[in-house]
Amino acid sequence: MSKQSKGRKPTPGKNTPKLPPISVKNKPELAPSPTKIVANLGIPDEKLTRLHLLVILFWSALLYINTLGHQFTLDDAIVWYDNEFTLKGFSGLPEIFSNDTFRGFFKVEGKDYLVIGGRYRPLTQAMFAIELSIFGNLPFWGHFFNLLWYSITCLVIYQLLVQLFTLRLERTFAHWLALGVTLLFATHPTHTEAVANIKGRDEIIALLGSITALYFSIKAFQSNKSYWMWLSGLIFFLALMAKENAITFLAVVPLTFYFFTSANFFQIVKHILPAFLATVLFLIIRTAIIPLKFGVVTNELMNNPFLKLVGNTYVPFSSSERLSTIFYTLGRYVQLFFVPHPLSHDYYPRQISIMNWADGKVIMSLVLYLGMGGYTVWGLLKKDLIAYGIWFYLFTLFIVSNLPFAVGTNMSERFLFMPSLGLCVALVIGLGRVFYGKNLDPGNVRPTALLSVIGVVAVLFSIKTITRNPAWKDNLTLFSTDIQTSDKSAKLQNAMGGELITQATTNSKYASQKTQMLLEAEQHLQAAVSIHPGYKDAFLLLGNCYVFLDQYENAIVAYQNAKSLAPGDSSIISNLNIAYRSAGKYYGEKKGDLQKAFGFLQQAYAINPKDYETIRLLGVAYGVSGNSEKAVEFFLKGVAMQPKNAFAWFELGVGYDNGKQPEKAKAAFDEAKKLDAQIAEKFYKTPEKK
Repeated sequence: MSKQSKGRKPTPGKNTPKLPPISVKNKPELAPSPTKIVANLGIPDEKLTRLHLLVILFWSALLYINTLGHQFTLDDAIVWYDNEFTLKGFSGLPEIFSNDTFRGFFKVEGKDYLVIGGRYRPLTQAMFAIELSIFGNLPFWGHFFNLLWYSITCLVIYQLLVQLFTLRLERTFAHWLALGVTLLFATHPTHTEAVANIKGRDEIIALLGSITALYFSIKAFQSNKSYWMWLSGLIFFLALMAKENAITFLAVVPLTFYFFTSANFFQIVKHILPAFLATVLFLIIRTAIIPLKFGVVTNELMNNPFLKLVGNTYVPFSSSERLSTIFYTLGRYVQLFFVPHPLSHDYYPRQISIMNWADGKVIMSLVLYLGMGGYTVWGLLKKDLIAYGIWFYLFTLFIVSNLPFAVGTNMSERFLFMPSLGLCVALVIGLGRVFYGKNLDPGNVRPTALLSVIGVVAVLFSIKTITRNPAWKDNLTLFSTDIQTSDKSAKLQNAMGGELITQATTNSKYASQKTQMLLEAEQHLQAAVSIHPGYKDAFLLLGNCYVFLDQYENAIVAYQNAKSLAPGDSSIISNLNIAYRSAGKYYGEKKGDLQKAFGFLQQAYAINPKDYETIRLLGVAYGVSGNSEKAVEFFLKGVAMQPKNAFAWFELGVGYDNGKQPEKAKAAFDEAKKLDAQIAEKFYKTPEKK
């Protein structure tokens, strides 16, 4: 029996007649036969598929098993442990589906619109709420389910690729190519941000839903059974509810039909219809919950990276600056795909500088993308599989590229999660052609050379992934790791400073290092406001840092800077009041400088005349200075505010006593004793309250 009769495609040559184009109608054995034996390996197709799936399952799971002991990090607070709707568990589901994703975190109306366009991703937040209800408020389960869903995503990617490649290539080789692509995707280190960070679940589920919908759409075409088609629409709707960037598959699905099937225009439209209807339904729901606001542009650098400081005012980039900066980041995405080092979760301003067309890196990126664009146009006509991978990459990246609209940051490694699948396809097909020619025919043997190269790359990627995962252990570890790479990011400098303050003041583990950590926090926060002089949050944290360091005058300056940027921010005003009050207490009790103490306390009183502690301290200060009349005046205000406070009555008694009013003093002391019989002893023995 000849090789051709065994099922091998004939190698094109002078004496070999050309085969008609492979299509659904004329490709032999379109549906794999479970009994077909893989050439020279003795493994049935069905068993080979199972073997590959097991390899993918265990490899993808083992890569992230070292994240199971990690804590919550980064934006997990927004969707999980600090989101009032998630924390309600099952009872919070109606609110999750009827509000902006950020609403439960900010807890007040309006702040959820700080991010341009809002965010509506209820599906993954609902998953978190359900997990919390069943398993408790523990990060372990968030990490476990991220690992599980990621492994399932990799399995579906393999099944989809087998489905597609067998429509164009020799069956056995199609399986190995699908394995190669899936392993590169599964092991790619840039995916750590999506998998090791619980909040990254939206990336995973959006891709899983999109590729599953594509798989069922192709299956519907192959089987001519409409229920697969409508199932694809339902799953695509779920993908959109996980993250909006799934909408790019409205372009990917018809692209895939064009490259891999013989479907005509009307057949493609028919099979894309369920996804289109799902998109319309999603947009209707989203718009009803988050009204569209056209023309709204934020003037805050942390939400709009395309701003620059001119004088004391932030103004938009010029068109040239904006476009050149975007193309620079597009080049960085390709670089990170091929050389994923160094990695960082933060590319906020000014980690990415303001670029211009005179920069060689920008020109290189432009040339690269022009070349990719030219190749995809040519490949579209030829139905070239490398071109398909590039099209996939470009379509799915476009929505987060900042080209159609600003997405809030210059770039992010999680934005490469979905597009990287297209580059994996293009890379593996390209490598296959290097080893086995344009027709991708390795003959009757396993493609060992290709698999060896892919295996080496996958192992290197795996090592990088496993060693990157520990950075996501907790916020302090993540920030202190990535600050080495993204030291020009105002946001990361601010986050680093804030986390150092939190750990130094709340974690007993760092009690002996408190001052050192606060001084380090000061350096990071000063760096943040140096990069972004209009950074309100950094000034606010800097003020907090100075308060803990007992540097009250510096704290007041920092809070005043924050207040000038956000005059109506109640948290800033409250903290400024505390700084003035604490400064007054410090200079009165520790330094014995009553003049300074009065100055600061009067400033605090002017900010908030209803603050009991400020009123009490003013009473004490007047009493120490010998002005009993003013002391009594403020102690009376204190008693009026807190009539059940024994200390307030006792201090009033002291004030009357110092003012030579014994009867009133006795009445005040008696009232204090009614509230607390041991008040006199406690008043003189209890350590001072801070």
